[in-house]
Amino acid sequence: MNAAIDHSREALSDAMAGVLERLRQRAPRVHCLTNAVAQAFTANVLLALGAIPSMTLAAEEVPAFAASADALLLNLGTLDDTRRTAFALGLEVAERDGKPWVLDPVFVDRSPPRLALAGDLLLRSPTLLKVNAGELAAMGGADRLGASSYAVTGAVDVVSCGGRQLRLANGDPMMGRVTATGCAAGAVLGACLAVEPDPLLAAASGLSFVAIAGELAAREARGPGSFVPAFLDALYGLDARTLAAQLRLA
Repeated sequence: MNAAIDHSREALSDAMAGVLERLRQRAPRVHCLTNAVAQAFTANVLLALGAIPSMTLAAEEVPAFAASADALLLNLGTLDDTRRTAFALGLEVAERDGKPWVLDPVFVDRSPPRLALAGDLLLRSPTLLKVNAGELAAMGGADRLGASSYAVTGAVDVVSCGGRQLRLANGDPMMGRVTATGCAAGAVLGACLAVEPDPLLAAASGLSFVAIAGELAAREARGPGSFVPAFLDALYGLDARTLAAQLRLA
């Protein structure tokens, strides 16, 4: 990703459109080791965007599913022994095969055991770390991450990689009224990493796809119940023209 894309909204929109086109052409599969609350919604988000989900947590199946996937998501939103084992098995395959993987350390600021696990996983150099401000602070702040690639979500999403940074201003408060929108975004980041080697562009694209779809859905929805189908439809209909019109940088 060149400097022009870093600073030009138009060039960034064009680059994101390229990521979206490749995603739909290649239909990458993301193996999602995610929390119980988020599984179905995450699968539907990936399918609406053009990617393919797989979700098994079974120890006897995870290695084969991870080996045939294009990216891996580790989401700590519900932490239990089954998921701990699945994380270890899936990550072993991703590291062996050089597959991109996303770490989403959900609520590590509320659980010492979860924070300890996230710290161990962070030492294994995720392709991308997705956090909110509270989670980032619990993990030691941005200074600890150094040149790592990470996305800090919030009213303004901040994506950083190797000293480069983008600030993205799309999104709508309605997204916070529906469970698992953030968790599903982690899976979208995995899909983007599967088709785009630059983590900064992949992360900016994935977060923007989700945030722009959220804005479009909120304009039509009467509340959270009608937001969900509108959000899935907006992801399905997302295109280069919409990205160009809606993308906002902070």
